Amino acid sequence: MTPRKRVEAILRGDMPDKVPLTMYECMIPQCTAERLLRDDGMCIVYRTGVFKTHTPNVKRTSQNIQIDGVPHVRTVTETPVGAISEVSRPADFTSWRIEMLFKKPEDYEVLKFIVQDQRFEPDYESYRRKEEELGEDFILRAGISLTPLHQIMIGWMGVETFAIEWAERRDEVLELNDIMTAKHREIYPIIANSPASHANYGGNEVPEVMGIERFETYCAPLFEEAAEEMHKHGVLLGSHLDGNNKAWAHVVANSSLDYVEAFTPPPDCDLSVREALDLWPDKFLWLNFPSSVHLAPMAQIEEATREIIQQSAPGNRVIIGITEDIPKNRWQENMLAISRVIDAEGQLPIREG
Repeated sequence: MTPRKRVEAILRGDMPDKVPLTMYECMIPQCTAERLLRDDGMCIVYRTGVFKTHTPNVKRTSQNIQIDGVPHVRTVTETPVGAISEVSRPADFTSWRIEMLFKKPEDYEVLKFIVQDQRFEPDYESYRRKEEELGEDFILRAGISLTPLHQIMIGWMGVETFAIEWAERRDEVLELNDIMTAKHREIYPIIANSPASHANYGGNEVPEVMGIERFETYCAPLFEEAAEEMHKHGVLLGSHLDGNNKAWAHVVANSSLDYVEAFTPPPDCDLSVREALDLWPDKFLWLNFPSSVHLAPMAQIEEATREIIQQSAPGNRVIIGITEDIPKNRWQENMLAISRVIDAEGQLPIREG
């Protein structure tokens, strides 16, 4: 069974030959360890789109700058109703926002214009070509977007500013949220009719920041809308919920999500694999191996892998994945250890108990 087919078996609810192991494309450099892992069955998750986004009346320019001798990037977004800017600091495969896009109430009009100016164009051929080029060691994943409220809160405002705006100008926040939601509805049929087998919607929401009520009111209904359209065409829907999920486990249980991606078990988060499988009997888990364990002795990494495997019995609803970066001096030996334990003890089906 190829790495891709092993993952696809879980997507269908079938039983593969062993527990699948996956890793994001940006986290595994080409090297001997990568080759050993792929030879041993690891599947690389290649995240790519099935549509292009154009904003014909919006101009973005980026400039490399130095702040206290550290490289940063300033991006200015210009529209007919005003301009806004942000500053970020590159950090490996990601970046840190130093200056947020939203700074004052007048910026609502600019953000609304940017969203309403978006035009979405299917790009199916690029997806098909990439899938064919990469072959059976890879699985491609499409994506919709962050949920609108999370984008506003984390992507544009920051938590502190969002809290102030939510208290003082909630109508403005919700109007922007509604405009973004309407735009997302244009994306659902594009993904539903695409060659993608599955797609993520939203992610990184945590109850400590988003709050249960906001998640249930403004995020979960979007999962339903997207899933209704995508399920007509056999496309699965998941969300990148990599934090504490116990507080809103009932919301996830009642949703039409097919899988919870980046689900992180203890010691990092508050639901075990077994608890989640029992709470969400119609969903599968695409795990993130708990990041803190990557700093532990090798015996503890092996034991954590063993525990995940045992809790996943009989095994047709769990994929062990890596969705967060591993310390550069540990990733090779850690991943090889996880793979060894899967080979030795992750043959399916797994006996319970």
